Amino acid sequence: MSEFDRFYSGVYGPRWPGLRSALLEPGDKVERSCFGGYSRYTLDLASIRAAEALGVRPGDKVLDACAAPGGKTLILLEGLEGRGELVANELSSSRRFRLKQVIEGHVPPPLLGLVGVTAFDANRFGLKKEGYFDRVLLDAPCSSEAHLLLEDPEQLAWKESRTRQLAMRQYSLLCSALLTVKLGGVVVYSTCSISPLENDGVIERVLRKKSERVRLDLDSVPEGIGERTGYGFQIFPDRYPGAGPIFWTRLIRT
Repeated sequence: MSEFDRFYSGVYGPRWPGLRSALLEPGDKVERSCFGGYSRYTLDLASIRAAEALGVRPGDKVLDACAAPGGKTLILLEGLEGRGELVANELSSSRRFRLKQVIEGHVPPPLLGLVGVTAFDANRFGLKKEGYFDRVLLDAPCSSEAHLLLEDPEQLAWKESRTRQLAMRQYSLLCSALLTVKLGGVVVYSTCSISPLENDGVIERVLRKKSERVRLDLDSVPEGIGERTGYGFQIFPDRYPGAGPIFWTRLIRT
């Protein structure tokens, strides 16, 4: 048994064989009408849930901290209803190119002035824009195990240290995101990982170390599909066929 399977079997126990098989199945995509039918964009239902959890309102200043490929960005921009500001940030030049293509191809020209694309390291956004935004979506880089399962050499080379290192990076990114929002501002943290170290583990650490600055806000998450975890919600394809995997939670800066 590979270290990958040993680790996730230890996490999920008897659920793991079924979850592993479900992760290998192609996910269902939802074709979503954007901007009153101006365009259509296809993305995973679970991704829609995470973006909608941010609850963007007209007039908000919004940051999509790791924005590529851009589907969630479109949802956030729709929430502004023509009033406000959206910063779509992506450090990777190749992914940022794709992000710009999605925005330019799907957003009506009168709304393009509301969204700007930046190329910062999201770890440093808290220093550059402290207390500036009303809402931040951090869809953090993660293990993306569903992709690893389709690439056997990577799976065979997988080490537990990979998910632990990513969890440290995600914690740093989340601390930066929390700095960028105003008092009372909202941060939604999400990943497509199935590792609890990268999901509940990151949130538990933030709540423990930043208890005077942040609180969990799960009561404001719209009802819908997803199973509750200790600190958020997750959608896994073994229980919601064709959807996910995704984890998300909602935090308030206090």
